[in-house]
Amino acid sequence: MQPYLFMISNPFLSLDYEPALEVLGDDYHDIVSAAAFPTHVLRFRNNDLLGTLGLNPQQVDDNDFIAAFGTFQNAPRPFLALRYHGYQFGEYNPFLGDGRGFLYGQMRGTDGELYDFGTKGSGTTPYSRGGDGRLTLKGGVREVLAAEALHRAGVRTSRCLSLIETGEQLWRGDEPSPTRSSVMVRFSRSHLRFGTFERLHQLDRKDLIAVLLDHVIEHYYPHLQHQIDRYALFYAELVQRIAKLTAEWMSAGFCHAVLNTDNMSITGESFDYGPYAFMPTFDPTFTAAYFDYFGRYSYGNQPAICRWNLEMLQAPLGRVISYADLEAGLATFGAHYNQCYRQRMLNKLGFETLSDPEANEFVKLTLHWLKDSQIEYHQFFTELTQQFSRSWREDIDQIFKDVRMVDHDLGLLWNQWKIGYFNLLLSLPEAEVDQICDRLHRHNPATALLRPEIETAWTAIAEEDDWSQFYDLLDRVRS
Repeated sequence: MQPYLFMISNPFLSLDYEPALEVLGDDYHDIVSAAAFPTHVLRFRNNDLLGTLGLNPQQVDDNDFIAAFGTFQNAPRPFLALRYHGYQFGEYNPFLGDGRGFLYGQMRGTDGELYDFGTKGSGTTPYSRGGDGRLTLKGGVREVLAAEALHRAGVRTSRCLSLIETGEQLWRGDEPSPTRSSVMVRFSRSHLRFGTFERLHQLDRKDLIAVLLDHVIEHYYPHLQHQIDRYALFYAELVQRIAKLTAEWMSAGFCHAVLNTDNMSITGESFDYGPYAFMPTFDPTFTAAYFDYFGRYSYGNQPAICRWNLEMLQAPLGRVISYADLEAGLATFGAHYNQCYRQRMLNKLGFETLSDPEANEFVKLTLHWLKDSQIEYHQFFTELTQQFSRSWREDIDQIFKDVRMVDHDLGLLWNQWKIGYFNLLLSLPEAEVDQICDRLHRHNPATALLRPEIETAWTAIAEEDDWSQFYDLLDRVRS
């Protein structure tokens, strides 16, 4: 009787989980078990997500998180480690799969969408390939921060539901070791990746590709389900979702760092944050991962890489979609990316609608200024947000009136930027000025999640077990 009472009392265990992926059968996954950990300390719980689950944060205890996502007691569904392959740094790797996590469960949110609970650091699986299946605490801390910062910046991203420290010592080549361990639960729209399809293509299983594609359309593109050409329409929409996502990263100054095809979601959602970084100054060559020796995944390469990943996805999808339809879908990537990126940059500058020539020229001028001046990328937009005033429309000298350029060439460029901004303000109705102020605040987070900020918070945790700086940083990137 006790397990039944416990199950009812823990709100996570009484959610209405759906076996959406489970019912596809074991061609796509393996049933696995969670590791047993020596201790469990809840370090982060995402109350912001509980409403989407239909839960009241005040009625969810910390021990509920630990029981469900730390000790994994009385789990409502079997744990599924998904099988997939992928192109890693341009080379095909058939030895992949969920190596340190699994699909905990799937459920409908209050918005009607299907969501996945996916673990990270929960133990070994058949795809661990000699790894320990664990997640460092620092890795968990970094992903929590990245997901919340990107969400605040308006990026379509997975988020962390919980982070639990698990009391083991781990050895890693890229962190001072031994280092602390954790298990994280990622809340995302799907556990399926480009590499899930690539594996089926490698196995020559056209039948399974069609089954999986029907599943994806049913659950994540339901508006296409009854279309005769639904497969081609799916790919075309995925291309546009990925183009939009890439524009979101670029405008946010975010470098994902590991854009392998196994890190690309079939729903067009950003996830899996390892050696990511927000670039400090505008630099297309900025590379976040120390092991990306040739800059394949540099900040400026991200649009081309995402398009390449979509092109590689044509091989498995080509089993059921014509080459002409695939090429027609992919051909829209560039225009859609440019449109989305321009719009997001205009929003960061305070504008909503400008003519194409005006918008293109002023965004180009802004990027020219940011690149040549090497002013801190995020700070520029923060200062713009904080200093903007109605007086800017009345007197050009009021625009950034306290900023003085010593370098003559930069001074000319800076004056050109101010003249451009002033003329755009004059071209708008006076009533629009207040909306510009609101837009600036909405699209420009006050705190940038730069590496020094993360390292300062982590040092306090590593050396003194002081979590106050982490929680403070989390509050600031969310605000």
